[in-house]
Amino acid sequence: MKGIVTTAVLVLLAATTAFAVLGGGDVLFITMPGAANVLFSHDGHAGKARIGCQECHYAIYTNRANHRTVSMAEMKNGKSCGACHNGIRAFSVAPAQNCPRCHR
Repeated sequence: MKGIVTTAVLVLLAATTAFAVLGGGDVLFITMPGAANVLFSHDGHAGKARIGCQECHYAIYTNRANHRTVSMAEMKNGKSCGACHNGIRAFSVAPAQNCPRCHR
């Protein structure tokens, strides 16, 4: 019985540690000159908004090595952040009044 309890506690601790690192940290996107950079929060998206990792990785983004910068026009047409930030699933990237929500 002690072995089962010990195993259960160890599994629970391991799971807690795995969930604690969920999110991957913040990612700074350097934008074109004249526009404020974007600090993307994994915690805000994967943690607070409960978006599954697979919804972006590897559907929208693949990895840092081959990620390319997209324009705001492309985002307005559903690329990159615009895939979700379309005014239906999340606030839209299109209206100018929403710029400060990402560009700070």
